[in-house]
Amino acid sequence: MKSGATHKQDTGHCFMNPPAQLQPFVGTLTLCLLFFRPSLALALGRNSTSGVEDAAPSNDTSSYSESYFTHPDHAGLIYAHILLMSACWVLVLPVAVVLSLAGSRLTLVSQYWFLALNALGLVLGTIYNSKTPNLYPNNAHGKVGWLISWVASAQVLLSLMGCTGAIIRSHPSYSKPPISGHLSSDLGTDRDRRLSSDSSQCTESQPKAAHLPPASSSREGGDYEALTMHGFDEDQFAMAAQSSPGVSRLPGDKITFVRVWQNIGIIYQLIDRIILPLGFVALATGLATFGRLFEGKAIFSGLAHWIKGGVFFWLGLFTLGRWAGSFGELGWAWNMPPTTFRRTWRPSAEWMESALIFVYGSTNIFLEHLGGWGGAWSAQDLEHIAITILFIGGGLCGMLVESAKVRSLLNTTVLEATGDPRSEPNGEGQLQRLDLSTYEFSLNPIPALVILLLGIIMSSHQQSTGMSMDIHRQWGFLLSGASITRCLTYILVFLRPPRSTLPSRPPTELLTSFALIAGGIIFMASSSDTIKGMMYYNLDSMFLYTVTMGLAGLLMAWVVVVLSIKGWASRREGRLGPRSCGLTRAL
Repeated sequence: MKSGATHKQDTGHCFMNPPAQLQPFVGTLTLCLLFFRPSLALALGRNSTSGVEDAAPSNDTSSYSESYFTHPDHAGLIYAHILLMSACWVLVLPVAVVLSLAGSRLTLVSQYWFLALNALGLVLGTIYNSKTPNLYPNNAHGKVGWLISWVASAQVLLSLMGCTGAIIRSHPSYSKPPISGHLSSDLGTDRDRRLSSDSSQCTESQPKAAHLPPASSSREGGDYEALTMHGFDEDQFAMAAQSSPGVSRLPGDKITFVRVWQNIGIIYQLIDRIILPLGFVALATGLATFGRLFEGKAIFSGLAHWIKGGVFFWLGLFTLGRWAGSFGELGWAWNMPPTTFRRTWRPSAEWMESALIFVYGSTNIFLEHLGGWGGAWSAQDLEHIAITILFIGGGLCGMLVESAKVRSLLNTTVLEATGDPRSEPNGEGQLQRLDLSTYEFSLNPIPALVILLLGIIMSSHQQSTGMSMDIHRQWGFLLSGASITRCLTYILVFLRPPRSTLPSRPPTELLTSFALIAGGIIFMASSSDTIKGMMYYNLDSMFLYTVTMGLAGLLMAWVVVVLSIKGWASRREGRLGPRSCGLTRAL
């Protein structure tokens, strides 16, 4: 009995006094549990603390307009349209985009699959529209959907043109275009000079020097890559560039064609980077049209919630991409930037987040009163204006904190008091005035602070119904949780800065990403029309919360799979040799 009592006492002692190595982690875990405990309770939809009674959902069908969701005719067509469009824009298109960015030979095949599914979905949608009444006149989904589909089709056409040209140039019967005039004489003179030089000294000393484009060629706007893509030999271009002022000695029509093709390639790569957000807009407008949301003046509330929520949703995807290693060449993947980028200015990820917050506030300050245009300003309008001012000030402060020039000016007083360390011999005293190693990484909590304050403000923002207040609490606590986990990331980076160019993948960033994605989705669903629809169909806030959690987790898994496919495609192309399609090369 004594031994058992002693064992129980020792166990309790160990629990109350954990080892010193575990104390920071136990404290962090306790903080997170204390923070998320009220949010979980609020997610259950308990309205006893809201102070507002839920409005009883109406069962009168005349009080709620008929939508495509409730229209009974040809329901199979619309659901097939939704299924196909979701599959091609959420499953097929992201794979096609990452294959294109990796320069994969499979790009065109994946793009064909996307076009086929998208075309079939458009056909089904057109048939459904012809067989049903127009329940949402002048909706944006049809116009946006067709526009984005044409943009995606144009990109596939450009990809086909690039691959066709590459196949023609690789054919044995293809002959390179002749180079006439001064350029051909320069090529002959340089070739003779190189042959005579090779006969008198070893050519093995610099085996790749003849194949590298000279520095002057890079100053011609990338003409080297375009010329080699259209049939000119690398040696010819290198020798011509060394002996000539530039590629301007080529025929004028040839230079024009090359530069037009370069601009087409830039447009293609730009579409690669914006097509997924455009697809998100198409899906969002489709959902609003399907539910007949945001008609009349409700459009202002809908745009406010869906645009802001969409921003946080994509910020969460961006955060997950940073954790996975995207933008590692810029040092945004919680890694050391490559040597080639260390001596040139590049914006940090926190600078980009601060700039986004600043632009967000600067543009939104003029939109807060559109819903009540011409009427008196309410207290809620002034609260929203104050939030936009917070975003303007916080974003500007965050950009200033990220400025190396500002930090240098702030060091002036200390440098004047201690002397310029560059004028002193190397020694221990000089090391005390060098920048800390953590300056190589952004430890800027201002963006996280702004999002934290937004979450706190909106979680206590007075609403017209208890359900609306609960839903605002849900995404408010999620955004606050994202800010806290980002600060934990900064603590980890401060204690142990990354020392490799490979992404360090802080585990706390996964929590940040999840909270931002889920919070953004619930933010979008907190608009007045969406809540009215939920109340009409007897759905509660817990339904929205659980569905969003599952969707966010599934989406994060799919994003990791897609980025893994990009890495696999890049390695595969490295094994197979030079890429066959000129337009599918990543920047």
